[in-house]
Amino acid sequence: MKHLLTKAGILCLIPACTFMPNEDKKPNIIIIYADDVGYGDIGAYGATLIPTPEIDKLAAGGAMFTSAYCMASTCTPSRYSLLTGKYAFRNPDAQILPPDAGMILEPGSGNMAEVFRNAGYRTGVIGKWHLGIGDGSTDWNTEISPTPLEAGFDVSFVIPSTNDRVPTVWLDGNRVHNWNENDAPLRISNNRQIGNLPTGRSHPELLRYPADGYHSGTIVNGLGRIGFMDGGQSAWWDDEMLGIEILERSQEFIKDSQTEPFFLFMPLHQNHTPRVPHPRFVGKSGIGLRGDHVVEIDYIVGETIRTLEELGLRENTLIIFSSDNGPVVWDSYYDGAIESGQDHIPNGPFRGGKYLVYEGGTRVPTIVNWPARVKAGTVSEVVLSQVDLLTSLSRLVGAVIPEGAAIDSQDHLEAWLGESENDREYVIQQGINMFAIRKGDWKLILAGTTPAWVDHRHNNYPNPLSTTLPSSELHSLYNLADDPGENHNLADTYPEKVKELLALLGENLPGIIGK
Repeated sequence: MKHLLTKAGILCLIPACTFMPNEDKKPNIIIIYADDVGYGDIGAYGATLIPTPEIDKLAAGGAMFTSAYCMASTCTPSRYSLLTGKYAFRNPDAQILPPDAGMILEPGSGNMAEVFRNAGYRTGVIGKWHLGIGDGSTDWNTEISPTPLEAGFDVSFVIPSTNDRVPTVWLDGNRVHNWNENDAPLRISNNRQIGNLPTGRSHPELLRYPADGYHSGTIVNGLGRIGFMDGGQSAWWDDEMLGIEILERSQEFIKDSQTEPFFLFMPLHQNHTPRVPHPRFVGKSGIGLRGDHVVEIDYIVGETIRTLEELGLRENTLIIFSSDNGPVVWDSYYDGAIESGQDHIPNGPFRGGKYLVYEGGTRVPTIVNWPARVKAGTVSEVVLSQVDLLTSLSRLVGAVIPEGAAIDSQDHLEAWLGESENDREYVIQQGINMFAIRKGDWKLILAGTTPAWVDHRHNNYPNPLSTTLPSSELHSLYNLADDPGENHNLADTYPEKVKELLALLGENLPGIIGK
C-alpha cells in the first residue's frame, strides 16, 4: 500500500484566482458518484490489485484530493447532503430508505439540479437514485410523481432505490421503463410477501449465491432482494447490464446536450451488493466480483470521457469523481468477496468503512478534472466536504441559491479546483448512530451506540486497524496527522480538545449532544 500523501508530496498548487463565469463558456459539469468505493480501491490512491487506468489518468490530468469527505457513511444521507447542501441529519427522513419510501428531495427546495437549471443548464440524473420515489403510496403502473423530474432534472433514468431492493426496474422519467400492460400489475412491499414468486427463503436453490435473511426476498436474476415484488416482469432489469445502461444513457444525454451547458449527475450502482458485473469484466481484477465491479467503473469513466472527446467537449467539461461512502467487503451477500480479496485493502491506510464514522467510512477518493482550468498533476491535502459542492459550483456557473437553501454548504471553489490550501474549518461525519467532527488534524468521535450488525461487517476487513470498535460509552479523540488509522484514543490526554470539539459539534447537533 502506498503511504498517505502529505503536503510535502503536493505536486502543484497554483494561487487562487478570480473567475468570472462567461455566459458562452460555462463549463459542463459531470459528477460520477461511485457506490461503496473506498479510498484504497483506486490505483491513484494506492490500489495495486485492481487496475483502474482510466480513473488514474483522470487523477493525473487534474486534481486528486487526499482529505475529501462524503458527509455520511451510507448512501441516502450522502446523496441528500451532496444535492441539497444540507447535513442529512437535519432531515429525519434522510436515512437509508426502504423500497417504498416517498421522495425526500422536496421539489422547489433549491437542490443542485434546480439551481443549475435556473442558471441555464440542461440537467440529468442517470443511475442509482435512492432518495425515494412518489408520495409513499406509489402505483408503479401509472405515471408517478414526484420523481427527479419534479426536483429540477430535465432527464431522469434511475434505479429507484438500490440494486439489492425491489422494485428491480428502471424509472424513465415518470414511468417504469419497458412497462407492459399485458403483464400482471407491478406491486412491491417492503415487509410482506405479495404474490407467489420464489424468494431466497423459499427457494435457496435458485440463487447465484446466498444472502442473509433480510436480503432473501423476491428472487430476480438469481438474487434475493430486500422486499417483495410481483408482476411487471417485462420491465425487470438485467443486473449484468446495469452499468452498461448507465453508460449508454449518459452518452445519449451528453450527445443531446452538446449545444448547451449541461449538468449530469451520474450515480453508479457499483460496487454495491449484489455484485453482478457485465460478463466482459468478470475475472478482470483477479480478486473476485467486488474488484471486477471497480474495473467496470473504470471502463464507464473511460468511455464517458471518450464521448466528450469525440464531441469536442472535453476541454470545458468539469468532471468530479468520488464515492458516496467508504467500502464494505461483506454486505449481506455471500459472493466470495472476503475469500477472494487476497491482500487488497479497500479502506487504504484508514480504519473502518461503510456505516462507520472512522476515516475509512467517510474519507473517499475524490478527483476533479477540468482541462480548461484545473492544473494537471495537482495533489492536495486540503480538507473538503461534499456538502460544499452546491455553493462552490454555483459561484462557478453564476447560479443563485434561493434563500433558506444549502444552509450548510460553504463556498470553497478554489480549493475544489486545486488552487487553494484553505481548509474547511471543520467537517462533520455521520454514520449509523454515530457522529464525528474533524477540525485540523484533530478528530472527535461522539460516544453513542453502534449496532452489532455494523461491527459484524467490519470485522471482516483485512486491515487489522478495522477489527475492533471502541467502547460506545466513551468519546474518542484522534490526531490524524500522527494516527491516520485512528488507533490511539487521546481523549484522556487532551480533555480540553474534547471539550472544544464537543461544543463545535453541539452547535450543529442540538438535542443530540447532552453535555
